Amino acid sequence: MQRGVAYGVMAGALWGMVFLVPRVLPDFSPLLLSAGRYTMYGIVSLAAALPVARSLVKRLTREDLSALVKLALAGNLLYYLLLTAAVHLIGIAPASLIVGVLPVTVTLLGRRDHGAVPLARLAWPLAMVMAGIACINVDVFTAADSAPVGVTTKLLGLACAVGALACWTWFAVENARYLQRQTRFSGNEWSVLWGVVTGALGAALWLLIAVLPVGGLPDAANQLTADRWHSFWMLNLGLAIGASWLGNGLWNAASKRLPLTLSGQMIVFETLFALLYAFIYDQRLPRPLETAAILLLVAGVCWSVRQHADDDSSGATLIDDKAQASAP
Repeated sequence: MQRGVAYGVMAGALWGMVFLVPRVLPDFSPLLLSAGRYTMYGIVSLAAALPVARSLVKRLTREDLSALVKLALAGNLLYYLLLTAAVHLIGIAPASLIVGVLPVTVTLLGRRDHGAVPLARLAWPLAMVMAGIACINVDVFTAADSAPVGVTTKLLGLACAVGALACWTWFAVENARYLQRQTRFSGNEWSVLWGVVTGALGAALWLLIAVLPVGGLPDAANQLTADRWHSFWMLNLGLAIGASWLGNGLWNAASKRLPLTLSGQMIVFETLFALLYAFIYDQRLPRPLETAAILLLVAGVCWSVRQHADDDSSGATLIDDKAQASAP
């Protein structure tokens, strides 16, 4: 369990970067950002898969391929498309705090899974997480330096963030359940396969961008300098290696070791790191309400971890030995 928690925290640190890149590249549309990130992810994953490609293909079933396509669409492309749109429209903090509700939504969906702690024992930890999220909400929408945003823009941004939350909630639950059911692939192998499928879908997005003006490529691309395109590809390469390939591998390893009610709590670290990166980028310290929110979120997660540790020490089995041995 301790290794699973460590993997979850590291995955959150890497995933927090995905909130910052749209802020650094505001002149690129969400569709372009999604296509660039996942094309790079596909290339990195394909390179990692080549040495063992024959073995992976031999073990791959039609059910696996169907699951990979669904998970890639919901957990990667659609999620990041909605997330980048939310960051562009309402900023990093509101987008990250809405996605930060994931510990609650994933916990509620996974409460009946094997190894899950009864929801009643998680009531106070979850209440602390929600209180932390409420503090961030109050601060974001009452801070004197908050940029004015139109009602329509704000509503659209909130809708995109809620859509990203729905996509990731479904993905987190389904991916964890599938990983715990199958024993053909380790967490790292599953991440590589997932990346190759995602890369194929990301490459298909470029065809959509070339055909439809919604991607912003025909007009906006002519106005972007070579330096901006260089930054675009370098940042997307960083996301492909760090947030997508390594981050997903760490998350898969955590998912194999933890019940859904605990892995759901680990997602809160994505929000915390996203806020940390935003503070660094804005060159400021967190305000009092932001500090309170961080403390509440960390305390809620630590409390939840303690509840699971107590349950595990009394004899609860989290995963079978074979799955544990196969994870990276």
